[in-house]
Amino acid sequence: MRTGLGPIEIMVISFPGSRFNGTVLDEVRTLVDRDVVNIVDGLLIRKGLDGVVDFVEFDQLGLEDDVAPLAALVGEVVHDLVSAEDVMELAAGVEPGSSAALVVFEHEWVKPLRTAIVDSGGVLVADTRVPGPVVDAVLDALRATGSQTDTARSSS
Repeated sequence: MRTGLGPIEIMVISFPGSRFNGTVLDEVRTLVDRDVVNIVDGLLIRKGLDGVVDFVEFDQLGLEDDVAPLAALVGEVVHDLVSAEDVMELAAGVEPGSSAALVVFEHEWVKPLRTAIVDSGGVLVADTRVPGPVVDAVLDALRATGSQTDTARSSS
C-alpha cells in the first residue's frame, strides 16, 4: 500500500464540443517526467446535450479515446479519492455537449519540503491554494483602483 502522499489537487479540464486535441499533453508529460506532479487517478467526463453526465475511469478507456495518451501518464493509482457524487458536482461546470478530463494530481515537489519541515520540528499550520486567474483578477482590480499591494504587518 502506498503511503506518504503529497498534497492532492483535482483539476477538471473541459473541452468544449468534446474537442480534445492533446495540446496540454506535452506540458503534463513534462511535469510528470520532472517529478513535479504524479497523476494518481483520472477519468473522462462526457456531458450530453441533454445535460446527462457519464464518466469512465482512465484505466477503463480504450486506445481509441482522445484522452488515452493522458490516461497513459497515470502512475500508481490511488482509488476512491473521487466519488461518483464528487464527479457529478465537479461536472456542473462542463457545458452540455462537451467532455472533460478530471485529473487527480499528487504534488510531488512538496514531499521534500514536508520532510524538511517535520525533520526541523516545524508544523505546517496552513496551506491555501489560490488559483492563478483569481490572483490575476485581484491584482488587476487593485491596479485599477490605484491600491497598494503591500500589506501592513502586525506583530503579536
